[in-house]
Amino acid sequence: DEFGMDRSKEEMLRKSDSIKRAITDIYRTAKLLNNYSIMNYTGFVKIAKKFDKTFSEHKGTFKGNNCDDGKQAEQLAAKLEKIYSKWFCDGDVREAQAQMLPKRGDGLLMDWTQLRLGYRLGMCSILAMWVAWDCVWGQFSRGEVSIGGRSAFPVFRACFGLLAWHWFWGIQVYVWTRYRINYIYLFDFDPRNVDTPLDIFNDAVDETLVFLICMLMYYKSDVGDMPLWIPPRAYPSILILYTIKCLLFPWKLRKPLWIAVEQTIMAPFVSPTFFLTYVGDVFTSMVKVFQDILWTVCFVASGNFLLSQTEHENSDHDHVHHWSQQFWYKGIAIPLICLAPLWIRFNQCLRRYLDTGKRMPNLANAFKYAMSQSVTLFGAFHPLYLMHSGQGELTVSLSDDDDDGQEGSIVIGSYRSNFFQFFWTGLFIASSLYSFCWDVYMDWGLGRREYGFLGPRLMFPKKSQYYMVIAADLVLRFMWVLTLIPPDSGAEFELPAYLSALSMTVELFRRSIWSFFRLEHEHRQNTEGFRRVNVVPLHFNTGHKHKYNERHWVGWKVLAEIAVVTSIVVAISAFSVIVAQRATNQVQMSNPRDL
Repeated sequence: DEFGMDRSKEEMLRKSDSIKRAITDIYRTAKLLNNYSIMNYTGFVKIAKKFDKTFSEHKGTFKGNNCDDGKQAEQLAAKLEKIYSKWFCDGDVREAQAQMLPKRGDGLLMDWTQLRLGYRLGMCSILAMWVAWDCVWGQFSRGEVSIGGRSAFPVFRACFGLLAWHWFWGIQVYVWTRYRINYIYLFDFDPRNVDTPLDIFNDAVDETLVFLICMLMYYKSDVGDMPLWIPPRAYPSILILYTIKCLLFPWKLRKPLWIAVEQTIMAPFVSPTFFLTYVGDVFTSMVKVFQDILWTVCFVASGNFLLSQTEHENSDHDHVHHWSQQFWYKGIAIPLICLAPLWIRFNQCLRRYLDTGKRMPNLANAFKYAMSQSVTLFGAFHPLYLMHSGQGELTVSLSDDDDDGQEGSIVIGSYRSNFFQFFWTGLFIASSLYSFCWDVYMDWGLGRREYGFLGPRLMFPKKSQYYMVIAADLVLRFMWVLTLIPPDSGAEFELPAYLSALSMTVELFRRSIWSFFRLEHEHRQNTEGFRRVNVVPLHFNTGHKHKYNERHWVGWKVLAEIAVVTSIVVAISAFSVIVAQRATNQVQMSNPRDL
C-alpha cells in the first residue's frame, strides 16, 4: 500500500510539473504576443497620423479599430496568472508572475556555463592532439607500438564508443530543441528529469577529459616516459570504474534509461513504445561497441588486465588471450552480440503487429531486420566464408589416410566461382538498399514525388539539407551492414580491424542524423499510431529549470575552477623550466671543455 501511495504521489507530481510547464509556456507566449501586438498597434497609429497629415482630404480613414491592440493576449495572460496562482501559489498573483516570467539572471547563468564548457573543450582539444602526436611520433621515430596495438586498447575503444554516443545524444537534443521538435512529448519523458543540451555537453566534456587523461597516462607510463608511481595497467581499470559510475549515477536520471533498456531487451513480452523502438534502433548501431564491451569483460574476468605490456609481449599471445580464440567466444558470443539487436527489433515489430493488427508497416519492417540477420548469420556460421583467396579449389576428402587431397576427394567448387560468396554479396547489397529505402520513405516521410522527393511541412529550414542527408544515408547504410559482420568472417568486403573505431564512430554519426529526421517525421505525423492524437505541441525551451529557492553561484565557481587550473598549469610549467635549467647546468659543469 505504501509503495502504491508513493507511486501515485510521484505520478501526481509529474503531472503537476507538466501542467506548470505548459501554463508557463503559454503565458510567456501570450506575453510575447501582447508585446508584438502593441508594437504593431503603435506603428499603425503613427502611420495613420502621417497619412492624415499628408492626405487631409482622407483624414480619419484609418483608425485604431483597424488593428488589434493586444488586449486579448493581455486578458489571456491575466487569466493564466489567476489559474497558476490558484493552483500553485495559494492565490498569490505576484508570486505566480515571478515564477512564470523569465528570470533576470538566466542569461548570465547561461554565459558562465558556456564559458566553463568552452575552456574545458579547449583542454580536451589539447589532450586529444597530445595523445595523437605521441602515438604517431612514438611509432615512426622509435618504432614502438602505438596505443592501437597495445593490449588494453579495446577497453579504451569500448569506453570511446559510449562516450561518442553521449556527445551525439547532446547534439540530437540540441537540434530537436532548436527546431522545436518535441522529443520530450514523443519519448514520454518526465520533464523534471530532462537535461538541457548544455548540461549534456558539460557532462560529456568532463567524461572526455577523464578518458583522454587515462589514455595518455597509460601510454606514457607504458613506454617509460613518466615515473611508474601508478602501474600502467591501473589506468584502464580506473577508466572502467569511472564509466560504470557515469552509467549509474546520478541514479535519478539514469533509472528511466535502464528501465527502458530492460523493457527493450524483454521484447516481445513488452509492448513497445516509440522510445523503446528508438532504443532498439540505437542498439543496432552499437554492435561494435557491444563487442568491445564483451572483450573488456573477458579481459577483466580472466585477469589479463593485471599484466603489463611487457609481460604481454614476452608471453604467447594466444595463451594470454586464450579466451578470444575459443569457440564459445568466436563462434557463439560474438555472433550473438551481432544478432541480438536485430532480433530485438524484429520482435518489437512482431509485437507491434500483434497489438495493432496492421501488416503494414510492421511486417515489412520486420522483414528488413530479418534480411540483416541473414547477412550476419551467413558471415558467422557458413564455413565457406573462411576463404580469403580467390583462386584454387575446395575439396573434401573421403578417407582418413588421404594426404595429398586428390585420391578419394570430391571437388565442391572453386573459390573464384563460389555461389555462396556471390549469394552473400547479393544479400548484403539487397539488405543495404532495402534499409536505405525504408529510412527515406518510411522513417523520414521523404521521397514523395509531389513534394520534389521530399515531404510536406518540413521543419528544417533548407531543402538542400534533406537531399544531402539522403545521399549520405545511401553510403552509410552499407557501412552499417558491415558493422554487423562478425570479425574474421572471411568476407571480401570485411573492414580491417584497425578501422573498427572509425566504423563505430561513423555508424553512430549516421544514427544521429537518422534520429533528427525520424523524430521530425513522428512530430509531423503519427506514423505508426503510437499516440492517440495526431497533434503534437511545439517544444518551447524556457532556459530555466524553475528552481526558485536555490541561490546559484555559478560565476564564482567557474572563476575559481579557472584559477585552480591556471595555477596548476603555471606551477607545472615553472617546475619544468627549473628542472630543465638544472639539468643543463649539470651537463655544462660535467663537460667544461665544450663551453
